[in-house]
Amino acid sequence: MVSEECLDTIFRKARTHNSFSGEVTDAQLRSIWDLVKLGPTTGNSQPARIVFARSREAKERLKPHLSPGNQDKVMAAPVTAIIAYDAMFYELLPRTFPHNPAMKNAFAGEEKKAHAETTALRNSSLQGAYFIVAARALGIDTGPMSGFNNAGVDKEFFAGTTWKSNFLCNLGKGDWSKVFDRNPRLGFDEACKVI
Repeated sequence: MVSEECLDTIFRKARTHNSFSGEVTDAQLRSIWDLVKLGPTTGNSQPARIVFARSREAKERLKPHLSPGNQDKVMAAPVTAIIAYDAMFYELLPRTFPHNPAMKNAFAGEEKKAHAETTALRNSSLQGAYFIVAARALGIDTGPMSGFNNAGVDKEFFAGTTWKSNFLCNLGKGDWSKVFDRNPRLGFDEACKVI
């Protein structure tokens, strides 16, 4: 069991930040990924792909595809991660799921395209959640967001590939003076059933 302090760091006291400063190093980005890749996914499929937009040029390419309320946040953040997925993740299953290389056949082919897409989106979302928790655990504040034009981001960053954007996540040192009050959360009895 992890400590109460750890639970505070990744859940109870952690917040979605709207304003960032500081620096996020390549070593820190690698450390985040080294934790993310260990989280479970369907058949060890690992469909998440991440583009880290750090340069001014990359941010300018991203800016036109952001909702107005997210533009300043992204431009000021040290790094914005484009959490994406590879729609053809299954091509790597013979390597990532070696005890059953035929698992690839569950997703390959035009008639299985919708199943592959759903699996990729679901599991990249899981990996995106691992990403947030990993960053927080490593002392990096996060600002996940979905206010952007997926088709525009895909055309700008992933044209000619099988990658598709899922959501964005700013990284850096969060400004606690600009964090909103925590919104209400549903209680166990409202959101859960034991049957």
